[in-house]
Amino acid sequence: MNTKPQSKVKKIVLAYSGGLDTSVIVPWLKENYGCEVICFCADVGQGDEDLTKLESKAIASGASQLIVHDMEEELASDYLFPMLKSGAVYEHKYLLGTSIARPLIAKHLVEVAHETGADAVAHGATGKGNDQVRFELTVMALDPRLKIIAPWREWDIRSREDAIEYAKSHNIPVNVTVKSIYSRDSNMWHLSHEGGILENPWNEPDESMHQISVSPENAPDQPTYVEIEFETGTPVAVDGKKMSPANIVYYLNKVGGANGIGRADLVENRLVGMKSRGVYETPGGTILLAAHRELESLVLDRETMHFKSMMAVKYAELVYNGLWFTPLVEALNAFVDSTQGPVTGVVKLKLYKGNIMVAGRKSPFSLYREDFATFGQEDVYDQSDAEGFIHLFGLSLKVRALNNLPISGLNMPKPDYSRFKRD
Repeated sequence: MNTKPQSKVKKIVLAYSGGLDTSVIVPWLKENYGCEVICFCADVGQGDEDLTKLESKAIASGASQLIVHDMEEELASDYLFPMLKSGAVYEHKYLLGTSIARPLIAKHLVEVAHETGADAVAHGATGKGNDQVRFELTVMALDPRLKIIAPWREWDIRSREDAIEYAKSHNIPVNVTVKSIYSRDSNMWHLSHEGGILENPWNEPDESMHQISVSPENAPDQPTYVEIEFETGTPVAVDGKKMSPANIVYYLNKVGGANGIGRADLVENRLVGMKSRGVYETPGGTILLAAHRELESLVLDRETMHFKSMMAVKYAELVYNGLWFTPLVEALNAFVDSTQGPVTGVVKLKLYKGNIMVAGRKSPFSLYREDFATFGQEDVYDQSDAEGFIHLFGLSLKVRALNNLPISGLNMPKPDYSRFKRD
């Protein structure tokens, strides 16, 4: 079942999950490319499959071997936490859970290709989504010599039923169960939901859809307090207990999920040009982002903080668009790291029925001074100094008013072209 002639390759490494699609891709690649297929599975904390059972499934599908990489700590320390420090959030709501994991998976896909002598890589992303771009841009950045194969852009399989029929005709063992109406992606940072009733943006998400967070209505009636410690912008401990990056995320997922934290419903602009509606559960990430922002508000000067907020919008776009391995991201990470020295301290948060409230923050590098901010004594700040500052700060407004000019440029007189005659 192919739609065009295939070029010759010797060995392909397939990004493999063990689901119906990638199980079918294995024999399809062998049939249409006539070469060895190696399956690669990335453990990014998805938690939805017993990875120890995947090897027999991959071999039965026709793969020569299955290679599994445990990438949980690498994902947390080298991808999630740098992104956290940047403050990146896509279109105000999406904490980029799927987006940030794809470059890491593709990086390991390239590494496995190198280790096994493969000359091609393949993925199961469809031709309508963002993941195809994220996977392929990473491969292009790390080794453009590798051929990239995307079966969904080549074959004539167009439905789950087509895939099941193909599997049966090729004696491929697949566990055909009642398919969820939702398309989901899961890793240690988040769980996403698309499709089903969500395709109508007027429909409220069904409560039973959520899997890692309780509804705010069903969250405990008493608040939960959590203290997060940072060192130079990086989370290092929760409630006084030092933890690895991955364990911090897992622990806060549990605490946040139990309190209804981290749900987001978003109609987003996909890179490929269409809008899509998704619901995301990101309990731990939402808590960490709130804590990091609060600590930055205490220790960063105004100009740095405001500029960093603008930069975060661009950072989020780059991550969303799959441009992680680019000079600009490298430069932005250098800028972010240069700002994070004083982002050291502890933030105390109050979690209650889907809400995060700040209960306290402290840092040895705090720029907040009570004696500066107080309305009491004036030995630090002379309030009369403000008069001269206001005069200078508003000078342009004063000049405009003295010249009887309108406040808005929209109210300026328009040119009268009727005065000019055509030659």
